[in-house]
Amino acid sequence: MTAPGYRGRFAPSPTGPLHAGSLVAALASWLDARAHCGAWLVRIEDVDLPRCVPGTDRLILAQLAACGLHPDEPPVWQSARGAAYAEALATLVEAGAAYGCACSRSDIEAARAALGLARPRFGDLVYPGTCRAGLNGRSVRAWRMRADGVLRWQDRRLGAQQQDLGSAVGDFVLKRADGLWAYQLAVVVDDAAQGITHVVRGEDLADNTARQIHLQRALGLATPAYLHTPLVLAADGHKLSKQNGAAALDLAEPLSSLQAAGTVLGLPHIPAATVADWLAAAVPAWAGIIAAFVETTERKPA
Repeated sequence: MTAPGYRGRFAPSPTGPLHAGSLVAALASWLDARAHCGAWLVRIEDVDLPRCVPGTDRLILAQLAACGLHPDEPPVWQSARGAAYAEALATLVEAGAAYGCACSRSDIEAARAALGLARPRFGDLVYPGTCRAGLNGRSVRAWRMRADGVLRWQDRRLGAQQQDLGSAVGDFVLKRADGLWAYQLAVVVDDAAQGITHVVRGEDLADNTARQIHLQRALGLATPAYLHTPLVLAADGHKLSKQNGAAALDLAEPLSSLQAAGTVLGLPHIPAATVADWLAAAVPAWAGIIAAFVETTERKPA
């Protein structure tokens, strides 16, 4: 299986070391790149600096290296990319696709209550578009992207997907009130700058895809192919994450960690004495899994 010019990436946030769930995403993105004879990159998504733990970026790179996952180009840090994000925001504002917002969280809650909108049990409040028509003399706190209509896309594993941007997420933030750049803008700008053609990441991020495609179209950028992998669940049934105390990968047993991640991805048992041997055998096994994904998704109704 080959894809001319294939460029994939793994983009961890350095808020804690890699755990079993993040290794699944890292391994899947690496395997997909190798199965397509493509390049695999690593980007450190430290745009939310207050949540980043000093030194964790280097620890993550060491964890990946211990598992035999070496990027084909030097890693990129989002914290050094602010000028590119500012340029993208200026382009969107000039085109009328983005606008300044003066609302605080309490303002949003009050505006939603006035419209008779219930507070969601989970997730963020959907912005009701209060500042779309202007700020009425108030100062800009954040910058938002206009988001309307139903956006449809095809996921390589999940099949046909769609999201009503207006009702599901509303006009979403591009630059936060604290001056930090929002994930949605940063990831779109960086994927384009690095020439990413294929995004392979955890299924918990599938909900972000519509917003990112919406931004790509507004900025005139290419849309990568997306594949969202199964999640590793904690004992309580929730996604394994740094927030719920997921244990860091044991660097003393990288082969065991890779084998466990491969099981989550549906790889068969691969006996191997070394990490390199296991990875070499896992690449063609992943290619077979991808072929099965394609066959399955093609049969799913849109």
